[in-house]
Amino acid sequence: MKTGPERALAAGLRRRAAGLRGLVAAAVLGLAAAAPAAALELAELMNVLSQVRSGEARFTEQRQVKGLDAPLVSSGTLSFAAPDRFTRKTLAPRPETMAVDGKIVTLERNGRSRSLVLDAAPEMEAIVESVRGTLTGNAQSLQQHFKVKVSGTLAQWTLELLPIEPRLQVMLASVRISGRRAELRTVEMRLADGDRSLMQIEPVASAAHTAAAASAAPDKRP
Repeated sequence: MKTGPERALAAGLRRRAAGLRGLVAAAVLGLAAAAPAAALELAELMNVLSQVRSGEARFTEQRQVKGLDAPLVSSGTLSFAAPDRFTRKTLAPRPETMAVDGKIVTLERNGRSRSLVLDAAPEMEAIVESVRGTLTGNAQSLQQHFKVKVSGTLAQWTLELLPIEPRLQVMLASVRISGRRAELRTVEMRLADGDRSLMQIEPVASAAHTAAAASAAPDKRP
């Protein structure tokens, strides 16, 4: 049977051991918090983007053109459906539609429509694929036309696309796309002549997405 001093000594040792365990745990947590997030890989981002099979968004675009004092502003809607359908409808300042289905692009303006094959216009194909390839998570399509650099995290990422082909470099300097997880938020294009466009994108939740979010929400009824 332990005496009073012995019990006090044992209790003190236990308190010290508990304190040491707490310090070790705090140090481990501190190291984990201080550790930098793993660098985002292109394959990881493309995998996340490819999970979304269709989507709609509103856009506002500002174009800085040499010789003009103020930017040209347009707005409208974007939509896509995997694997290769993409539509841009400009509503203001005047109605205009560009619809891409596979290798065929159709332009509508002032009640007139014309179609062309992207293979016959490599420059347009590269610009189309910079957005369509990103939306659908098609790394092969992006790398066919661009040197691709990804930075950031899934929560906030950026793709830097630099054209590979000399004939495209004559027209296009770079494309910079940023987003959050599977959502594109901005597309910035810099042309070789110094002109620039910046598109701000606001995704529109689909009915299916809204229903899924509602079903996942906790039931707060009494």
